[in-house]
Amino acid sequence: MSNTMDGILSRARFNAEGLIPAVVQDARTREVLTVAYMNEEALGRTLETGETHFWSRSRQQLWHKGETSGNFQKVRGIRLDCDSDAVLIEVEPLGPACHTGAYSCFGVEPGFNATFEQLYELIEQRKEKRPEGSYTTRLFDAGIDKIVQKLGEEAVETVIAAKNDSTERIVEETSDLLYHLIVTLVEKGVTLEEIRQELIKRRKV
Repeated sequence: MSNTMDGILSRARFNAEGLIPAVVQDARTREVLTVAYMNEEALGRTLETGETHFWSRSRQQLWHKGETSGNFQKVRGIRLDCDSDAVLIEVEPLGPACHTGAYSCFGVEPGFNATFEQLYELIEQRKEKRPEGSYTTRLFDAGIDKIVQKLGEEAVETVIAAKNDSTERIVEETSDLLYHLIVTLVEKGVTLEEIRQELIKRRKV
């Protein structure tokens, strides 16, 4: 990010209020997550830290996305438009972008692959930050034995649901199973890309 910071800041054209509109886009799905405003400090902090910072027009103060919610946005690219008076920020969102809890402020939802990746990244963040009151934090604090115990329990419950229960129950148990599987992968340092590459190797020609 540092290699482009000076160029972006020097070329950005802020309006009379010292602001520039920022379109935030999911780098993987290409969906627009939100539109906010930046002043020079917010843009500079975003470029410097690799996480989005904005200027709140209602509160008249700088705010770091995710500082209170944990829903940080990791910056993967920043571009100015042709007139240099708007900025496109490509991010990997670590949680919902909208204050309502929605993925996007525009009512769209990510596809399954993006949802799975976002969950993995959120669980990685939980392991690193260990926020108080988080179930995921409690699992990581308890260690691998507790994590795999829960994984086994969810696998058994998914099998039972598949044999005896409704589709709705199967969906619920499968979701629990996938969540605990990702916790296990994060704990062991196994990435989704490694899993993907292994599945590719197993494909029949």
